[in-house]
This record gives sequence, C-alpha cells and structure tokens, in this order.
Amino acid sequence: MRLDQYTAQFWPEHSRSTWQKFIKMGAVKVNGEVVTSPKHDLGEDDYVQVDPPKEPDFTGESLPVIYEDDDVIVVNKPVGVLTHAKGALIEEFTVADFFKTCTTYNVDTNRPGIIHRLDRDTSGVLIGAKTPEAAKGLARQFADRKVKKTYMAVLDGIPKEPTAIIDLPIGRNPSAPSTFRVYVDGKDAETGYEVVRHGKTRALVKLLPKTGRTHQLRVHMAYLNTPILGDRVYGKAAERLYLHAFSLEITIPGGKRMVFEAPLPPEFEKALD
Repeated sequence: MRLDQYTAQFWPEHSRSTWQKFIKMGAVKVNGEVVTSPKHDLGEDDYVQVDPPKEPDFTGESLPVIYEDDDVIVVNKPVGVLTHAKGALIEEFTVADFFKTCTTYNVDTNRPGIIHRLDRDTSGVLIGAKTPEAAKGLARQFADRKVKKTYMAVLDGIPKEPTAIIDLPIGRNPSAPSTFRVYVDGKDAETGYEVVRHGKTRALVKLLPKTGRTHQLRVHMAYLNTPILGDRVYGKAAERLYLHAFSLEITIPGGKRMVFEAPLPPEFEKALD
C-alpha cells in the first residue's frame, strides 16, 4: 500500500491530498526514518509514525454577520479572506473556520458550512449552511440557477453602452491555464451590466451574472476593454480588486425568499475619478 493511502486510511481526520502534503513536509516516519514520498510502498512489517502540524487556534476570530437563524448564516466576507483552505492546513483564518463554530455540515472537511465561494480578492455576501438539510436545499438552488446575485464593480474605463447583456462563452486560456478568455468553444456565460455612475475614466457598475463561470465577470469586463479596477490578471493592479458581492437573493429553509445585502465599501466611491 502507498504511504499516502495508508495515512489517509488510519488517520481519516485529514484527506489523502492533505496527507500527501504532510508527507512532503517531513511529518511522517517509516521505521523511524522520515519519508517524503507519498508514493512510498509500505511493506507488511513497516511501522508508521505521524506528526501532522497542529491546527491553528482561531478562537476569537469573527466575521460581520448579516443574518443568522437555525439553518443558515450569512456574512459579509472582507477582501483578502479565503472562503476555505484548499486541502492542506493553512495558518490563516478563513470563512470556513468561522462557519465551523456553528454548523454540523461538512465539519470533518476543510469546507464546513460552505455552499458557494468568493475569491480571496472579492468582498461581500456569502451564505453558509448550518445543517446538511439546509445545505442540500441551498446547493440545489445554486445548481439550478435560482439564486440571483448582484455584484458592484469599479471599471478601469467606461463602457460604450450604459446597459447591456454580454452573452459570450468562456474557456480556459491554453497559453496560461490558470486564466480564462472569451472563446467560441467555451462554456456558455451571460452577464448583464448597468452603469450606475462614472467619473472621467472610471465607472461604477452593477453586474448581474446569469451563469457562474470561473472569472466570468472579470473576463467579460476585460473583453469590453474596461477591466475591473485592480484586476492583476486581466487588467492592472491597484490597492484591491474592486469587485463586491453586493446582494444575494435566495430561498432559505422554510420557504421564505430573502435578499441579503452587504454595503458597498467606501473605497469604491472614492475610486471614481
């Protein structure tokens, strides 16, 4: 049996991918010797010892709560905060760490309470589930596109049309696989936008995504030659990415349709020249 398979089987509190990283960090010994290859083939008589990094203590850390009941919790995620870790132990506070204190959903994973996500550089409304039953209903709405999301953004440029719908497919960029582009053979992607107001060279816009493709809003705005201010990938760097999840309309357990809002950060208005 491979070493990573063995550790994941006998210490299931961590996933196999996490154990692979722990092994590479030198946290696992075989017969008293550190082994750093997850593919190491164990013999029948081999003795395995583990010393995984201790989980950081985030007691006292919190996030701004917009709404909370017995089934859901809604927060205003600050810019710079991860929604959740990517599998390995990280020593920074995430939304998932906050949700872990109040949920019974996915508590044995790195995504307790998580139903959807916002990128680290995006601020705004994020909803979490407190129970598996609530998670099922919320996730279904996201999958069926029954959730209405509204974003606010400052664009580096002013769109030619004050309001429009961008219906252009998006695909992965083969020359830079971690990025995306408008691509004829990509997945369908639709974004509505409305210019709220503008200065001389920048505009504050409302963005209404109908689909939820990776980097969709950023790619569509860049395609118009008006990238989101602070977009280091598709535009130019600034003190932050000026993209904010302003509101989320969704049906919560019990059948009530709710609209949750996170106030526009003050720096958005100040960014208009």
